Order: sequence, then structure tokens, then C-alpha cells
Amino acid sequence: MKINIQSIKGDVVDKVNADEKIFKVELNRSVIRQAVLAEMTNLRQGTHASKNRSAVKGGGKKPFKQKGRGVARAGTIRSPLWKGGGVVFGPEPHSYKHKLPKKMKKLARRSVLSDKLSKGEFMVLDKINIDKKKTSEFVSMLKELKLENKKVTMLVSSFHENLVLSSRNVRNVFIEDVKNISVYDLLDSEIIVTDKQGLIDLIEVLA
Repeated sequence: MKINIQSIKGDVVDKVNADEKIFKVELNRSVIRQAVLAEMTNLRQGTHASKNRSAVKGGGKKPFKQKGRGVARAGTIRSPLWKGGGVVFGPEPHSYKHKLPKKMKKLARRSVLSDKLSKGEFMVLDKINIDKKKTSEFVSMLKELKLENKKVTMLVSSFHENLVLSSRNVRNVFIEDVKNISVYDLLDSEIIVTDKQGLIDLIEVLA
């Protein structure tokens, strides 16, 4: 199959051969769901914690004598039974890392990209070039492409300073590395835009 390469003006200037195994895959909702859940799970830091009786400050001395007071015996003021004492079976820091098989990762991304391409939500430009570090120039480019009111994810091979600085104040545009794009980021956009080099790198990653 062939993918159209457009200029910034929106005209078709070239066509690129694309592997149907990457851009014409049936939508696999099950794999996409597993990939998104894995990505969201891996974002969790797992730093939540509580202090058990050994971690709470103080409590080295026996608070009162063992017998004679008519109350329950106590060996430390940091017992979980006491106010200010340790926590029993509280949360402990641990990793939430969930590893997904490489084939499933690729299949999920292929599936999303194929769906976006079939719906006309995947655009390839001959080049994404901003001459000056000006937001107005970047917004003008979006208007030329009729993308000013859409949530756009731009996939680039390298982060050019002009592009990053001119787009960072535009709320609905996100610049991402084409080689490390997540399934969630692909789904969370109305249209995906890349350039010719970005498409080549994307095909290489998903091949």
C-alpha cells in the first residue's frame, strides 16, 4: 500500500510504499487494552509507605511497670494498639512494573496506527520545519493543515529546538519521539502527524 506525503500547504507531493503488515492490521481491542494498562501501571511510582512499630520514633523505654496498675501491660508506647504507634500491615514501597511481550507491544501500536490511517487521522508531511522560534509560525502551519482545533500528536525523529520552543505554548499539540511512542499517546489524539523521516523510523521500529 502507499501513503501520501503532503506539503505544509496540504498538497500531495509524493507517495511512500508502506508494509501492509504495519498499516493494514485489523483492530485488536484486547491487545490495545493490555498495552494501555501496562503503560499506565508502569507509570506508578510505588513509593507509598507507612511506618511499622520498628520505624516509629521513640518507645525504647517500658512506659510503666508490668504489674500493680490495674491496666493492660505494655512494653512500648509505639505499639500498634496505642495512638501514635506503628501501623500493622500498612502499605510498603514496591514496584508496579509490568512487562508486556515485545510482539504484543508492536501489535498494539500497529493496530492503532492502522485504525488511524483508515480513518484519515494519520498525516505524513515532507518535512516539519519551523524557521523561527515563534509560536505564531507554528500556529500558521497548523492553520494551513486545518489542524488548529484538533488534538495533535507529532512524531519526530529528533527534537529540533525551533519546533519544540514554538509549539510548547500550544495546548493541543504534543511532540513525541517516534521510536518511543506509547499506545496511550497514539490513542489520546485526534490526528497523528509525522514527517517522511519519522515514517521511515516508525516502519523500522514496528517491522
